[in-house]
Amino acid sequence: MNNKDMKHLIKNITLVGTVLLGLGLSSCSDFLDQPDRANYNVDEFYSSDDACYQGANSLYGMPWYDFQRGFFKVGEVLSGNYYYYGGEDTQYWNGQVSSTNANLRDMSYSLWTVNAYANTIYAKIKSASGVSEDVRNATMGECLTWKAMAYFYLVRIFGAVPIIHDNTAIIGAGTYNSQPKAKIEDVYQYIIQTLQEAIKLLPEKDPTGLGRIDKYCAEGLLAKVYLTKSGFDPSTVKYVDSYFTTTKHQRNAEDLANAAKYAKDVIDNSGRQLESRENYPVMFYSAYHGDESLIAWHWNATRDPWTCQNSLQSDLGMKGFDETGNCWGEWAGPTVDLQEAFGDNPLNQNRNNTDMRRKVTMMMVGDKYDYFYTDDGGFDYLKFIYNGYKNHAGLGQFDSPTGANAAKHLVGDNADHKLHIGVNFDIMAYGNYTQLLRLSDVYLIYAEAVIGNNGSTTDASAIDAFYKVRNRAVPTYNRPSSITFEDVWKERRLELALEGDRWYDYVRLYYFDPEAAINELNSQKRNEMYGLDALYKTYYNDGGMDGAWDPTAANARYNDDASKHPNFSEKSFTIPFPTEDSKQNPLLLEQPQDVDVTQFTY
Repeated sequence: MNNKDMKHLIKNITLVGTVLLGLGLSSCSDFLDQPDRANYNVDEFYSSDDACYQGANSLYGMPWYDFQRGFFKVGEVLSGNYYYYGGEDTQYWNGQVSSTNANLRDMSYSLWTVNAYANTIYAKIKSASGVSEDVRNATMGECLTWKAMAYFYLVRIFGAVPIIHDNTAIIGAGTYNSQPKAKIEDVYQYIIQTLQEAIKLLPEKDPTGLGRIDKYCAEGLLAKVYLTKSGFDPSTVKYVDSYFTTTKHQRNAEDLANAAKYAKDVIDNSGRQLESRENYPVMFYSAYHGDESLIAWHWNATRDPWTCQNSLQSDLGMKGFDETGNCWGEWAGPTVDLQEAFGDNPLNQNRNNTDMRRKVTMMMVGDKYDYFYTDDGGFDYLKFIYNGYKNHAGLGQFDSPTGANAAKHLVGDNADHKLHIGVNFDIMAYGNYTQLLRLSDVYLIYAEAVIGNNGSTTDASAIDAFYKVRNRAVPTYNRPSSITFEDVWKERRLELALEGDRWYDYVRLYYFDPEAAINELNSQKRNEMYGLDALYKTYYNDGGMDGAWDPTAANARYNDDASKHPNFSEKSFTIPFPTEDSKQNPLLLEQPQDVDVTQFTY
């Protein structure tokens, strides 16, 4: 099949279409030289070690591109970490996502495409000749890990989903329009056995040093899967129309033990260390593939072909933040609820910078960054807004409705991009990597798994794991004698804020304590602030002098209008399938079936 035919099929992929084909047009990565896309033939391509690496490279970027907005809006907006309001974005803000939501459609398209890519590339590598066994196994293991990652998102977003194990077999049987949903517990078992197979195949250490997935990366993901699955008890679940309900119960002890076991193996035996406090921001503004990065999207700053690039800066950066004219995120921002979780507030004159992650996560009044605008003496948040820089016109007014703007996922202007990544960027095309699983996450997974159903622990190894994460962020934090579930729950929010993960913590909590998850979401401060422009403009124009800060005079306040509170319920934890998917496969609207996943072998 040539490149033109491939493009045509991929363009039309949906849940149904993804069983037809799954192969990248380009590796979209600088791991190795990329194939000549104009003369690319899938049946002749996999004939060397380099070709296998290039094929697997595709899974680190391209098919995930259309998931980027869903990744952020589900992970951060739905969870109450970020304020998007208006049009379809309101659905994520209030937990009422519709099957016609455009970002939902793109998200589903992307996740099923990843599965299709992984299935087909895996099969091609498995049957390839002229390939060394080590590279064959390593790249097949990468395919299976990415497949498991896609299904891990699918089951936590949509609940019961079809298991598409072999694209070719389904095409041959003509059943791609009639794939039934598997029950949630079966999907988790499928993810687990897929990762267990990946672990057998993967090397203990990435031989290229370029951030490829190795055995311990897959083990870290498996630990997270077990921790999530531990709360799902099929005996408490009732499938109702398009969602499921459950009741409060204890988590499964065996799953918790497995989560702890795999997380501990990564911590003790992978040789990886947490990134230093000083280098913490580097993980988000550069092409970071150091020790702390276990699984990440690896992007190129190119629009040729489209979908190889990171576009999050366009969505999250303020207008004029870079030279492309394609940033539009000034009208949204981290919620007051997240700011207060960090011990800060938009009406505070002096920032609470006890936790260094707050500034790395979000920009607030008084914040300055030495890694943005490196060619112009650094970036000053209010200066940019009210005055601008030589190559960047200011906004003239404070547009964030919450008193903050995103800092994670931004790389800066072109000079910064060249400094941090080594190349120029393009329109909506940045090269900073997106971290999906970090070592700090595994540390917190281990701590939570050890706590289990007990509420707290004095276990020294669990306390050490928790302490290392918190002490990196808050140097004055002393090692405690015990830690609680609430400690780890909050620490996960602060450590992983704006990294597309928080909603899935709520899904995990809903599995075993639905009332707690619903109540916490509905009690968040998700609304906007009033009067911030008047307050901040006066402060900036007076040079930040004493007496310039007067929230009362500016009538600056939080909007606590009861009519604009979130409305989460049991239905909120199963996002509906896109209308396009269910039209083509009506079984998506039917009850899920028991599926014996042991029938699926690799």
